[in-house]
Amino acid sequence: MPDKPKVAFYWCASCGGCEESVVDLAENILAVVDAVDIVMWPVAMDFKKKDVEAMPDGSILVSLINGAVRTSEQEEMVKLLRKKSKLVIAYGSCAHTGGVPGLANQFEREEVLKFVYEDSPSTVNPQKTRPEIKVITEEGTVTLPKFFNVVRALDQVIDVDYYLPGCPPTPKLLKQALEALLSGKMPEKGTVLAPDIALCDECPRKDTKPSDLKYTEFKRPHAVQIDPNLCFLAQGIICMGPATRAGCEGVCISGNMPCTGCFGPTSRVKDQGAKILSALASQVEAKEEKEIDKILATIPDPVGTFYRYALPVSLLRKRIK
Repeated sequence: MPDKPKVAFYWCASCGGCEESVVDLAENILAVVDAVDIVMWPVAMDFKKKDVEAMPDGSILVSLINGAVRTSEQEEMVKLLRKKSKLVIAYGSCAHTGGVPGLANQFEREEVLKFVYEDSPSTVNPQKTRPEIKVITEEGTVTLPKFFNVVRALDQVIDVDYYLPGCPPTPKLLKQALEALLSGKMPEKGTVLAPDIALCDECPRKDTKPSDLKYTEFKRPHAVQIDPNLCFLAQGIICMGPATRAGCEGVCISGNMPCTGCFGPTSRVKDQGAKILSALASQVEAKEEKEIDKILATIPDPVGTFYRYALPVSLLRKRIK
């Protein structure tokens, strides 16, 4: 009996939702487990790094790696999995475009550490103690990973074959990707395994989207009563749908919340944040600079709004001081 194809899962800088999405396959996970041999999945099974190191290069059919790369340990592990795998899939927003962890690129490494270990409201650390990369004790040397100055998407560290977007990817897209892998019918390298159309094209509210908008302010979802049948943009609520790839099945829209952009851009968009920002700015009603500034001031966190998931792969990438 021939060996089953080997599959690995690995978790870098992310929240863990992508790991949960594998379980969201529900009964379909039984078919996956029956069809493949999972050789690494630290969150669910007890495999060691040395087990992977002992495998022949290219012996793993595919590694699905979620999370951005923030530390030296994550960098080391993704390079190891790249070496041992025929294919690597950037799984989820953080691996695909940097994700929410990528918002840390607004700050230098020292700023992040100082806030976390000294200045945050919940921190009590009068000695200002911080974790050290290496500490020598009587029992031996204890080491921790190095914390890099920049958060990177997976393909900024290793070669990536495919991308499965979402925060997290939907069970439907994961199932389709696994079926394509096992059948050997994969698209060309570099493909994002989701529809290459804007979310607006499949939005149930698209018929209410006006062709001409005149913004006098931008409203935050928690501060207004949202009409569940009307386009968010028509209500003055920022929705990333025009700049975001479809495939999520509109779960946020169905929950009466605007799209925040987790599926990343379509192939025709170079910079997701710049795309929606230019679209909105062109429809601000005011003409005088002071009035324009007043309207834009109703967006309290522009980076977090327009680059919530994609700052590391944007034209900006990182704040330079």
